[in-house]
Amino acid sequence: QVQLVESGGGLVQPGGSSRLSCAASGFTFRLYGMKWYRQAPGKERELVADISTVGSRTNYADSVKGRFTISRDNVKNLVYLQMNSLKPEDTAVYYCNVIVKGTLYWGQGTQVTVSS
Repeated sequence: QVQLVESGGGLVQPGGSSRLSCAASGFTFRLYGMKWYRQAPGKERELVADISTVGSRTNYADSVKGRFTISRDNVKNLVYLQMNSLKPEDTAVYYCNVIVKGTLYWGQGTQVTVSS
């Protein structure tokens, strides 16, 4: 079955960096675009970034453009989110996401807290 497992969250100081990973299994990873979402307390889940099957196309939310980078490793079945110049407003639970054969799958999420 499709599984997505995020890791790499934690407490980061403002201006710092963190890299999230999402390990995918149960489907042919290289054939599917991947997305990162986040959900802050009291807010709706929002799309942060997405990446095409071979990584040639990426898109970002305006709020993270220039600070975050999405990438993938189709050998290791991993998708990454490199986050730089972190701000307190980036505090959220971060989720990776894929749609496989019309079904939407989410990981369990990883908490990122940006605070001094």
